[in-house]
Amino acid sequence: MFESPRKSVKVLKSRSESQEELHEMQLVYPMRSDDRYQKKKKKKQPKHKREKRAVLVPETCAEESPATVSEKRRIGEKCSAISTDDPIVRGIFKIEKKSCDVVLTATRLIWTQIQPETPTGESDARRHEEYLELREVFAVKVKRRRSIGQQTGGTLLGLTLFRCVRKGPKLKDEALHLNNLSADHCEVWFKHLKEIINGYQDRPKSLKVFVNPVSHRKEAYQLYRDEVAPLFKLADVKADVTVTQRKGHALSVLKECKLDDYDGVVVVGGDGSVAEVVHGLLLRAQMDAGRDTDSIFTPVRAALPLGVIPAGSTDIVACSVHGIRHPVTAAMHIIMGHHQAVDVCSFSSQGQLLRFGFSAMFGFGGRTLALAERHRWMPPSQRREFAMIKSLANLKPEDCEVSFLLQKQAQGTTQEPKCAEKVKDIGGRSSEEDKEWQTVQGLFLNISIMAIPCICSMAPRGLAPTTRLDNGGMALIAVGNTSKSEFIKHLKRYSSVNNEFSFTFVETHSVQAVKLRPRFRGGWADEPSEENGEFDSKNRPIISSEGTYPWNIDGDLLELPSELLIRVHPQLITLFGVNMEETEESPIKCSCI
Repeated sequence: MFESPRKSVKVLKSRSESQEELHEMQLVYPMRSDDRYQKKKKKKQPKHKREKRAVLVPETCAEESPATVSEKRRIGEKCSAISTDDPIVRGIFKIEKKSCDVVLTATRLIWTQIQPETPTGESDARRHEEYLELREVFAVKVKRRRSIGQQTGGTLLGLTLFRCVRKGPKLKDEALHLNNLSADHCEVWFKHLKEIINGYQDRPKSLKVFVNPVSHRKEAYQLYRDEVAPLFKLADVKADVTVTQRKGHALSVLKECKLDDYDGVVVVGGDGSVAEVVHGLLLRAQMDAGRDTDSIFTPVRAALPLGVIPAGSTDIVACSVHGIRHPVTAAMHIIMGHHQAVDVCSFSSQGQLLRFGFSAMFGFGGRTLALAERHRWMPPSQRREFAMIKSLANLKPEDCEVSFLLQKQAQGTTQEPKCAEKVKDIGGRSSEEDKEWQTVQGLFLNISIMAIPCICSMAPRGLAPTTRLDNGGMALIAVGNTSKSEFIKHLKRYSSVNNEFSFTFVETHSVQAVKLRPRFRGGWADEPSEENGEFDSKNRPIISSEGTYPWNIDGDLLELPSELLIRVHPQLITLFGVNMEETEESPIKCSCI
């Protein structure tokens, strides 16, 4: 009955026909039965039965010869049992080589296999009814048989409906073929099906697409061309594609382009590309609203939803929203218009907004990324493994002060921090608000602040499993100073079902804001010579004597000489996807830390 997703895309090229080709047909609506026959029936039937028959079988359904009153009543009862909508059109199609009586309503397509009458002249009342929710259908095409090399025309076979189905954690497209050789019949059905599908306003019709050609193994554009673009074309979604040429290219385009021409933005790339587009959309929203980003402000929501096609090495954002690293699943979420509100963090330093993002890591996570960026000449997988091993070999804590504001709805259940102090006059806040701020000082191996679960293969439950996409809070995970072996045990538990936060040196809190202030160290004499050698301005040391500290913000390296203020803004952006609480399988491969 159904074809595989790849085959269904090929059907579009070989057998499907666009809507423009249907205009070549002559529009002929089904004719009524003979008037004299109708008059005879009216004489025999009471008035109330004639009215009931007119309701159950609309005029567009009067293609077949009239049935008896009992048959009309039986069909009406079955339609009303499945849907309260009245039939729009009714006809006969072959589905899986079986003739079926098909009824179209505003919400469903219902079909029943036509059974021959019994020797007594009665039809089988135990016919099995099947139906398809039209909400699952995203395209309808004319099905034709064409010769090799033939581009237009061909023998009409019927209609093909393409629907979105879920198979485990994946979304795929399946085709339902309605075979009928009548051009007039197919024209009427095509018109009504197209009107219903185009009536779903939450589905995008025009998209702005950014493709990072160097993402992962430089396969992002090929992935978009082979797997995503055919689905967009099948769903009649127009795509304005920009292949980025440098870092910051997408940001500059978003600042200047006319967003009113699009129903959404799509990025094909890794977490770095996603972070850049997210920052561009939110920064554009602040510019249009006239917000001053150089002060503590309340940002406005992004104007357009964002779709993420995973084409990177980690794809944490895509996995957190879709539950799986699968480009077709991401494309189907976009086509079907599935929207999910997501919390976003703002990162500010010395009163100036640096960027918007989802997560940040300081200490081990920041050093590992900084070391990997210094060895970009290596292949991505080898570069990440090298940076992690070397960072573990030279593991050392950071002396810093962490101030945080607990999430209000979680204050009653959040564990009180060790060595907590009340912080006064933070950022000029009122005394009542200052009482809620708490601070912890000491040595930390790693500090993570995450507004999304950050799901990946290394952490199937997420690097921050205690947070959600839209709960209005961030997960603060502070790993105190401990031995190298204990820290490695903590990292290994991310890939298992054990509690990775059950160690005494690990603290977790659900917070609304975090302020991290590193304590300056005059030098790093114990670093390897490669770390302390003299470099030019483009290759300065990871941690310089001037006190520059590396941050890993959504996979991008950000070096700061001073403190950083991180705040969460509930549901600041909308992503195409759904809220995946747990992921049963995770076939993706990545190195997240």
